[in-house]
Amino acid sequence: MKRKCFSTATTAECRNGDPAELREIASAHKHLPMMADLYRRAAAQLRTQRRNQKSKTKPAKFKADPQRLLHELQVQQVELELQNEELRKTRDEMEAGRDKYSDLYDFAPIGYLTLDREGTIAEANLAGASLVGVARAALVKRRFGAFVSPADRSAFAAFLQRVFKSKAREECDVRLLWNGPGLVDVRIRAIVSSTGQACQLAVTDITDHKRAEEKVRVSEIRYRRLFETAHDGVLLVDPDTRKITDANPFMTSLLGYSHEQFLGKELFEIGLLKDEAASQEMFRKLKKNHEVRYEDLPLESRRGRHQEVEVVANLYQENGHAVIQCNIRDITARKQAEQELAEKARLLDLSHDAIIVRDVQGRIRYWNRGAEELYGWSRQEALGKISHHLLHTEYVTPLKQLTEELHRTNRWIGELVHRTRDGRRVTVLVRKTLDRDRHGHPASVVENITDMTDRKQAEATQRRVEVLAASNQKLEKEMARRQTVEEALKQSEQHQRRLLAQSNSQQVQLRQLSRQILTVQEEERRTISRELHDVIAQTLTGINIRLAALKQEATRSTKGLDRKIASTQRLVEKSVDIVHQFARELRPTVLDDLGLIPALHSFMKTFTAQTGVRASLTASAEVELLDITQRTVLYRVAQEALTNVARHAHASRVDVRIREFPGRIGMKVKDNGKSFRVERTLPANGGQRLGLLGMKERLEMIGGTFTIESAPGQGTTIGAEIPLRGVRARGAQMKNTAT
Repeated sequence: MKRKCFSTATTAECRNGDPAELREIASAHKHLPMMADLYRRAAAQLRTQRRNQKSKTKPAKFKADPQRLLHELQVQQVELELQNEELRKTRDEMEAGRDKYSDLYDFAPIGYLTLDREGTIAEANLAGASLVGVARAALVKRRFGAFVSPADRSAFAAFLQRVFKSKAREECDVRLLWNGPGLVDVRIRAIVSSTGQACQLAVTDITDHKRAEEKVRVSEIRYRRLFETAHDGVLLVDPDTRKITDANPFMTSLLGYSHEQFLGKELFEIGLLKDEAASQEMFRKLKKNHEVRYEDLPLESRRGRHQEVEVVANLYQENGHAVIQCNIRDITARKQAEQELAEKARLLDLSHDAIIVRDVQGRIRYWNRGAEELYGWSRQEALGKISHHLLHTEYVTPLKQLTEELHRTNRWIGELVHRTRDGRRVTVLVRKTLDRDRHGHPASVVENITDMTDRKQAEATQRRVEVLAASNQKLEKEMARRQTVEEALKQSEQHQRRLLAQSNSQQVQLRQLSRQILTVQEEERRTISRELHDVIAQTLTGINIRLAALKQEATRSTKGLDRKIASTQRLVEKSVDIVHQFARELRPTVLDDLGLIPALHSFMKTFTAQTGVRASLTASAEVELLDITQRTVLYRVAQEALTNVARHAHASRVDVRIREFPGRIGMKVKDNGKSFRVERTLPANGGQRLGLLGMKERLEMIGGTFTIESAPGQGTTIGAEIPLRGVRARGAQMKNTAT
């Protein structure tokens, strides 16, 4: 209908050809401005064609309705042609815009991605693919959350839900995993699409920005740390108001004001400047020169302490704002040091030693009066000169080694030989000290030089005197030594005579002892021989006779043969028992097989049976930890002691006790028989008491001790002690083996 109405209006306009009517039609179709524009252009083009046709041919006469219909068709044709032309132009413009959009999208410096509600990637540009290090074709249909670092995935999931829920522009910062080393910090801006089923993400790499922020943060921390820990006072002042805006802790300790008391005050109010006029003058200089320096200002703290400070004020821009920074250094100690140095310099001139200060290049910076007197060069002549050009040092220690030691330890002390201005050779003791600047670099060398020439000559003379005195003392000592040696030789000769007499006496005693031992051995052999002859030989002879009789009787008759064989067997058993008895007396096998305690039990049982003397044994089990030699010695001592009791004591009871003591084993054999005087009996009988002497010798042979105690009415006690050499170790080994 609209098109039809428009055509009707067009027909009327063409029929009348009135421009005013054309404007009315256009104004009536304001809602279709493009159609009206096309219509105007079509009508104008049609009028132009008609004027051209009128100039060539005369128009044909038609009736009103066909003419109007034709006119309308012509206008529509022209309008369609114009529309086609506009559509072609629009299509070309859209294709060009699409190509431009595609280039902008693909080659944009930031990443663009399209995600669905599940976070799956639908589209991505090249920058978005490069952020995660994956090709764009392999990126599509993968979940974007898989490329987010595990620490940020929950935050990204909440961010994605918030985007779809709010449908507004949202922003968050996360870190993405990349195929290369490390993580990529990105900032994501997202908004929901018009359909509400997807969202567009703009992903910007902010790694460098984050690093810059971290550097700024570290820089701020370092600045604040330097500001707060500096050993100089720092004040920040507003140049417009001249008020203090900040102060470091050193200023609070320097002047005694708190941080809050500093804020809002001018410099003259804290005593840094004399008055307000001086403060204004300083600010005028700052605005002109951007720096003001005061080498020496008196300053009084809040508590009245006077001190001197050095002030350096700088005017600079900070974030577009002017700031004044005042660095205040307490130079009170330096001033005192300078005064002390001046006093020391005056004292150094009074010193008899030469004191020289030179820089690291060797140029002399200080030359005292002692150096003038020693070397003959005045102070004016020496200052600025190279030191070795004046001193002409003869180095005993190589110069390179001296320099290395000085730089390593900052000190060097040694003797050198210098030549003075008039050519004299002087021996000096040089003490060098290397001073360094605050950066640790060598700054100067201080040399304290003492003239030792006279002292060296005196020392040489003294050494010659000392050598002569030492020679005299050596001769005197040699004479005294020879006298002492002669006396010692005389005493040694007397001692040797006494030792020879003792040796001869001991040799006589040894021969007597050897004779007695041989006599005892011969007696024992005779006893054993007699026993063997009287007992074993007779028994064996009886056995032989019985066997011969059995042999003869066996040929005649076997009656009573069993009884005779049994009698012969008893004789054989008796012979075996006698042999065993001899063996036990010579060396009991039970001592080797079962130990000391069973061997003593067996011997004491036989001893009681043979002598009628009751014998008891009390022994500690640790005695079995002794080695076989030690146990044998204890057995022989106990055996000999009991034999002596049976022979001499006339006792009715004897007790044997073996106990463990710290580091030793002790055994006591005590009887209740008659006693004797030990100190008289042993020396008097000497070699006659072989039993006692044998016990003593056996114990001393293994490092033990032997004692005898005997008193009237108390019987006799034989004591023996053996050290526990290695017993504990063997005991521990035996316990471990048993375990």
